[in-house]
Amino acid sequence: MQARKIITPHRVSESAATGNVRYFRGALQGSRKVWAILCTLGATCPGPGFAHPQPQPPAEAQPQPESETPADSKSSEADSKSSEAETQAQTATPAASTKKTKPKPRPGSKKGDDENDPQLIEEPVSLETVEVKGRETDLIGLTQSASQGVVGQNQFKYRPLLRVGELVEVVPGMLATQHSGTGKANQYFLRGFNLDHGTDFATWVDGVPMNLPTNAHGQGYMDLNSIIPELVDRVEYGKGPYYAEMGDFSAAGYAYMHTKHRLPQGFVNFTGGEYNYYRTVAANSNELGPGDLLYAASVNFYDGPWQRPMDLNQFNGMLRYTIDKEDWGLSVIAKGYNSRWYATNQIPEALVLENQLDLYGTMNRSDGGNTNRYSLSTNLWSRGESSKSELNLYAVYYDLDLYSDFTYFLEHPQQGDQILQGEHRVYYGGTASHSWFGSLFDTNMENSVGLQIRSDQIGGLELANTQWREVFNIVSRNNVSETSIGMYFKNETFWMEKFKTIAGLRNDIFVFNVDSQLTPLNSGNRNASMVSPKLSMVFGPWADTEFFVNMGYGFHSNDARGTVESVNPTNGDPAHAVTPMVRSKGAEIGARTQYIPGLNSTLAFWFLHTASELVFTGDAGTTEPTGPGNRYGVEWANYYQATDWLTLDADLAFTKSYYTDLPSGDNAIPNSVGQVITSGATVQMPYGFWSTLRLRHFNNVPLNEASTVYLGDTTLVNFGLGWQEENIKLQLDLFNIFDSRANDIAYYYQYRLQNQPLEGVEGKTIHPVEPRMLRGSITISF
Repeated sequence: MQARKIITPHRVSESAATGNVRYFRGALQGSRKVWAILCTLGATCPGPGFAHPQPQPPAEAQPQPESETPADSKSSEADSKSSEAETQAQTATPAASTKKTKPKPRPGSKKGDDENDPQLIEEPVSLETVEVKGRETDLIGLTQSASQGVVGQNQFKYRPLLRVGELVEVVPGMLATQHSGTGKANQYFLRGFNLDHGTDFATWVDGVPMNLPTNAHGQGYMDLNSIIPELVDRVEYGKGPYYAEMGDFSAAGYAYMHTKHRLPQGFVNFTGGEYNYYRTVAANSNELGPGDLLYAASVNFYDGPWQRPMDLNQFNGMLRYTIDKEDWGLSVIAKGYNSRWYATNQIPEALVLENQLDLYGTMNRSDGGNTNRYSLSTNLWSRGESSKSELNLYAVYYDLDLYSDFTYFLEHPQQGDQILQGEHRVYYGGTASHSWFGSLFDTNMENSVGLQIRSDQIGGLELANTQWREVFNIVSRNNVSETSIGMYFKNETFWMEKFKTIAGLRNDIFVFNVDSQLTPLNSGNRNASMVSPKLSMVFGPWADTEFFVNMGYGFHSNDARGTVESVNPTNGDPAHAVTPMVRSKGAEIGARTQYIPGLNSTLAFWFLHTASELVFTGDAGTTEPTGPGNRYGVEWANYYQATDWLTLDADLAFTKSYYTDLPSGDNAIPNSVGQVITSGATVQMPYGFWSTLRLRHFNNVPLNEASTVYLGDTTLVNFGLGWQEENIKLQLDLFNIFDSRANDIAYYYQYRLQNQPLEGVEGKTIHPVEPRMLRGSITISF
């Protein structure tokens, strides 16, 4: 009997060296291609919207015998084998199996369809290994929107990274910029949002939420500098409020970052570059008892091109123990991060144009800060024949002292306007989920329930006026307790062979308790809850092409202090409390195709409405709520494995953003990015050489409501060249090869110089991209 081939799910084997995802192609009688991702999902909030990698062949296809079909869906704690097993998978073809087993029900089939067909019970199976890298990963049949994806280490390991925060730029259409020192969280942009430092984009790393509500500097503050990029195995992402697993800060999208479980070899990397850049990272893993112990540390020093050297001192450490069994697993992860730095914040453009201040000059040489982050988390999972369960627990200590001067001499003509924003917090929580697979009225489905609990205990939440880092006035000081509880139910139903729905219902509850130590009237309690329905419809595939219709509600929480505030702490004027939770709603239609061999392409048309915008204000150094806004746009993402030696990618995003409560022509949302284009090429050359070239362009960024002031066009081109042979890897990265002096970010607000009127002036402040610079590195494996 001659068999035809389909792709069937196989348990992931993740290489710590390459981060590649691999799956097996099975040869089965009477079958067609059915695509499945092998990137199994994280232990907490498992990759929202991704279908669990259960076999999903059409009704006539034969399921794998259980002896050859590994666990279909496991958490990220189950998706790595040892490097020895991975090597065997790459070089050997598993033996054919003729074992008789009872087939599992398949989505799209009717109950009992296969029970009497002997050909579906016994059939020789031959398997061949197929390697999939980065965004080339096959997602047909496994996502609920065109805006979801997964990027493996194999893609971004070649990408020159100027800073850690640029890891999020693997999400098509997303930008990471900087308006301050490297030790501070990046400034993020996506789908017309100035996400500030993370608001409206939720990020998790190994199951630990990175966004910080009621942060000293900005709501949802998301500092990714605690990540060691070499240990990131993959990034799963999604855009839009369509995913039941996602709650706070996810209106624009989310990212799940997973670190490696083990390394095939230990390594030490040394990197040096211009402007006193030095970085060392060392990592290794060993078998320990029934599991694997991975340990790593890095140190980074950097002055940068600024006239006031940054003097960055950054230290990272990670310890991870993972047990990976067939039907259960766990990991325990400890991380530590410390950073201190000086910062050059945005400066008045007028002074630069008048040659009174260098482009890389500073208005206050004492700006900067220090921060610490220490976390301990554990992930556990188990699965049976028709269900799986996952549990994640975490505890984090975090502190921040941030000194910034954005308005110079507007508020305090003598001492200056430098402010201190500080806090220390402990936050802890966990997520639990349970999924079961079955059928109702002969229709196959999967149901999931989840519970997410988080508590933030924030002490010394302070805003103070300082001069050269010396406090001369405390504006506010608060202790805050903030607890959130999220519950969701999700149903995925396979109504027919080429149509399924994913329906979700989510309820979030927030409890705020604010103790204002200086202004008792600003103390109080506030509770809020919000129900968010979600619905996705997936059609296809036809000719390796799927179509999606998505809609849903989401939200972001507001700063707890603002929810109970009745007096402005700066001037004592009456103040109005803000709503604790801000509603968003969105919709999207899109398509994903892999019809052209080697090309993975997605196209999405989307719309999003938010009930209130958060906009940066210079005098407070943070964001404040404004009116409601609309956004709509189109995104086209492409990843093309043209040949064995050439990989191309190109992503285009065009967005229109505007306030809905202001008249046309005066309703632009400041710092909303209208156009983002990113592209790149990676070439594998003979004798172990490789090179990469990447372009990033963004423009159409209004800085005020009237659209009379713009950021300007910013185009950066980076180049990388490397060589690897056995245990040595050499790499050269040239950043900003055309030495652009464009703006990395800009703002338009009121500030005052010492020779200006007391009321100050409205003006454009800028922070330039870093100039052309060269970095070289050597990696030694052992």
